[in-house]
Amino acid sequence: MAALSYHFQFTLQKSSKNVKTKPFISCSTQPAQNNIKVVIIGAAKEIGMAAVVAVTKARGMEVAGAVDTHFIGEDIGKLCDMEEPLEIPIMNDLTMVLGSISQSKETGVVIDFTDPTTVYDNVKQATAFGMKSVVYVPRIKLDTIAALSALCEKASMGCLIAPTLSIGSILLQQAAISASFHYNNVEIVESKAQAADLPSADASQIAKNLSNLGQLYNREDLSTDVLARGQVLGEDGVRVHSLVLPGLPSSTTVYFSGPGEVYSIKHDITDVQCLMPGLLLAIRKVIRLKVINCVIIYFFASAFSLLEVKSFLLSVTVAESGVWLGKVFVRSQVFLNLSAEPNPQHGQI
Repeated sequence: MAALSYHFQFTLQKSSKNVKTKPFISCSTQPAQNNIKVVIIGAAKEIGMAAVVAVTKARGMEVAGAVDTHFIGEDIGKLCDMEEPLEIPIMNDLTMVLGSISQSKETGVVIDFTDPTTVYDNVKQATAFGMKSVVYVPRIKLDTIAALSALCEKASMGCLIAPTLSIGSILLQQAAISASFHYNNVEIVESKAQAADLPSADASQIAKNLSNLGQLYNREDLSTDVLARGQVLGEDGVRVHSLVLPGLPSSTTVYFSGPGEVYSIKHDITDVQCLMPGLLLAIRKVIRLKVINCVIIYFFASAFSLLEVKSFLLSVTVAESGVWLGKVFVRSQVFLNLSAEPNPQHGQI
């Protein structure tokens, strides 16, 4: 479909008696950009239904398929309580959904909200049909990531694995890394409504990120014998305390202290909607990912040193994360640009 653009130009010609205006109109045709076709695996989950609504409302993309093992045959729009049905039935056959999009030769992205045991097969199928993937599956194992890296490199196809889609969580991690250069003591307190997966992925990530800086915290209280003092994560004395009470929002607070002051950073998640801006950003970024050699991106993980950053990809208005193609690591733009000298008591980096 072509879009018409009109350019109006008025030329003034002077005569001895009056001024005549002659309009000049030119028309040009420009091809309209096709929407990104988004397939959501785990569409019947709470986060999946939120993603359906977010993608439908977003500019430049549309839901093209809904895959789940529940509510098979039901219209995904009705399941999401949208005003009008999307006329997209929930299916449990990913291959059939991807095949229909592949035949249209349009740009497609597969969003995976399933679990660590099915991620590899889902990305493998998406890659076979020439589609890039965005994976949001907490607790994904490093050997799975390594297998996906090899798969994507061989197929020359991009994949973005996101331990978090919350921009607020990303900003908290950046602020914590920046603050760690100026304080000797740090502890993390999190709260959740249910006692599952404790400590949480976010709390564990922050603790590991701070530990990977090579600094030693809480020198005066390094003993781990007292259970009430929390769990030490990493090798540098960062403790995590998990509070579980029904009705509590999912919250993470990082406390730093120095002589005469306490600095705290807090992030609360009250609804799954907070993940949608990050999801839409991830969809747009993975489409523009240029494949060279290693093509899997895993941001805000910490299996490798924070000093191993080579390039940048993910960016938002106020946050930017470093990524290294083909590796598993984390890096903060704030930390890279930080020119402050390390605290002498922390030691050199």
